Amino acid sequence: MAKLFIVPTPIGNLEDLTYRAARVLEEADIILAEDTRTSARLLAHYSISTPMHSHHMHNEHKTVKKWANEITSGKTIALITDAGTPAISDPGFLLVRECVEQGIEVDCLPGATAFVPALVNSGLPCDRFIFEGFLPQKKGRQTRLKALATEPKTMVFYESPYRIVKSLEQFGEYMGLDRRVSVSREISKKFEETIRGTLEEVIHHFKEKEPKGEFVIVLEGQK
Repeated sequence: MAKLFIVPTPIGNLEDLTYRAARVLEEADIILAEDTRTSARLLAHYSISTPMHSHHMHNEHKTVKKWANEITSGKTIALITDAGTPAISDPGFLLVRECVEQGIEVDCLPGATAFVPALVNSGLPCDRFIFEGFLPQKKGRQTRLKALATEPKTMVFYESPYRIVKSLEQFGEYMGLDRRVSVSREISKKFEETIRGTLEEVIHHFKEKEPKGEFVIVLEGQK
């Protein structure tokens, strides 16, 4: 029976695509990709020639019914994003919701997502944690920071190289510069690294060394 497959893709190292994911991408009728240019490199690496169509944050709300109808007509669709698991701080939720509402089967494959290795590598408690993804850029940001200041569980955030220092400084402002933090970047890539210490120490590190790559921040909860 036709269905929607949610397929995680490598966050860096192309060898992290699973055998099952490669088979699903090869056998699907259509691949929906966040950026077809980025995904074309992955598909070429595995000699996958399945037709691709764009599915990103700027068009997904207009096309979810179209793709759900394609599935009900008998086609199997695989959804991928540029890196990691779709719908985790990436497009995907709207299509999954539409399929669920229409009674279409959805199958999410296990696979790469950036926050899991960053959390495990952090050395901070990871038996219970909260995933925040990207904080609001403007509206609601201060309110969220105030609420998280007293959160006892380990917290996980995504951040860009352009805002990493600002975010760390704001964590220090609301939570104290002695709060422990672990910052991972370029996970599974050639220049992967994790910087651990207090917020004060890690802020100093990234002021001395220009931040590059995509970041995962793992922040200690309130003791």
